Amino acid sequence: MSARPWFKARLWLMLALALLSACAGQAPLPERQPALSLPMQLHIQREQAGQRQDWLLVIQQEQASLRFSLLDPLGIPQARQLLVEDHWQADGLLPPNPAARELFAALLFALAPDDQLQRLYPDARRQGQQRWLGERWRVDYRHADDFTLNLARGLRYQVSPLPRETTP
Repeated sequence: MSARPWFKARLWLMLALALLSACAGQAPLPERQPALSLPMQLHIQREQAGQRQDWLLVIQQEQASLRFSLLDPLGIPQARQLLVEDHWQADGLLPPNPAARELFAALLFALAPDDQLQRLYPDARRQGQQRWLGERWRVDYRHADDFTLNLARGLRYQVSPLPRETTP
């Protein structure tokens, strides 16, 4: 019987630490939404430890929010999130996907126009064809919408625009 209060205290401590680490691990978001030309469709190629995965990402304006929809090559949703002011909100019935939220936040950083960068991300740095935010993200640009995101633990995303459909 005496071990039970100790167990409860330990359980609460573990839950509190888990909650704190989740908050500390949240990807940085801009001070406000960057001015982007939306809707945007991007080809995302995830590379880590010699393995590759391809996705389609659609970013849309949804009233005052941004909707991010990540799809596999067959069109099956992998992650859907809304950026509402300064926090993420689930969009649909897909389970939480912290890796997708990190990707979406890093994409906002990479896509933010140069003239807005310091206002949106005061700690950001830019030199030549690179932009970085501390040790968390580094972006290597080929063009403004064609770049490589370098994240922690050797994770890289090759990002390029999908061709827009034109009507004759």
